[in-house]
Amino acid sequence: MKQLLAAAALSMLALPVWAAIQTVTLAVPGMTCPVCPITVKKALTKVEGVTKTEVNFDKRQAVVTYDDAKTNVDSLTKATADAGYPSTVEASAK
Repeated sequence: MKQLLAAAALSMLALPVWAAIQTVTLAVPGMTCPVCPITVKKALTKVEGVTKTEVNFDKRQAVVTYDDAKTNVDSLTKATADAGYPSTVEASAK
């Protein structure tokens, strides 16, 4: 019985390990002026779990680093859309 309780306790401690820091590149084609990236960045940084945001006006994209235990890509794209800049996940180049 003690072994079972110990195993259960260890498994509960291991749960946070499953959460991971993720990075996604979002295409934001609606950025049409040099001020637009400021709005996009503000919207993304307000999402709980976002740890880093780099917005590039020339490429019309945002690279977002986030904790996948606290947020997800849908929340990120919703944040940009709610700010007036719909976005989609860019396909990764391989």
